[in-house]
Amino acid sequence: MSVAGARLRRRSHPSRRASEGAIGMPQSPSICPTLLYADAKAAIRQLTEAFGFAEHAVYENEDGGVVHAELTYGNGMVMLGSKGTGSQFDKLMEGAGPTGVFVHVDDVDAHHGRAVEHGADIVMPPTDQDYGSRDYMVRDLEGHIWSFGTYTPGAAEAS
Repeated sequence: MSVAGARLRRRSHPSRRASEGAIGMPQSPSICPTLLYADAKAAIRQLTEAFGFAEHAVYENEDGGVVHAELTYGNGMVMLGSKGTGSQFDKLMEGAGPTGVFVHVDDVDAHHGRAVEHGADIVMPPTDQDYGSRDYMVRDLEGHIWSFGTYTPGAAEAS
């Protein structure tokens, strides 16, 4: 999602400490899932309120559409925006369908409880997996599947 050349209004900004990286986290992530929503503002509300993400940056166009947003969780980040902004990414993603995203959380049951309190569409309750993780899954407001669990990608290879 390009923000270059557009007349944008930044709606939020990070609070940084000197020890934090360029995006306000200890280390910038190498991979950021990028999602488009018909109602990006509602998605941001759900991701922050129900799932505990923090707004890092939200850029809106003159019509109030979200052309680029960055939400953080732990040392990870997801980028998102509104469908219909006319950006190259928006055009390429047309008809691409929902996406799935996995987020590591330390306490699946507490995280699940928070999501339930905010009316999240739970599609799989907290479940112990054969590979040692405890996960639950939700469908967000526009059909993307979010998995939250104790699995730490890459940890098995690192040990």
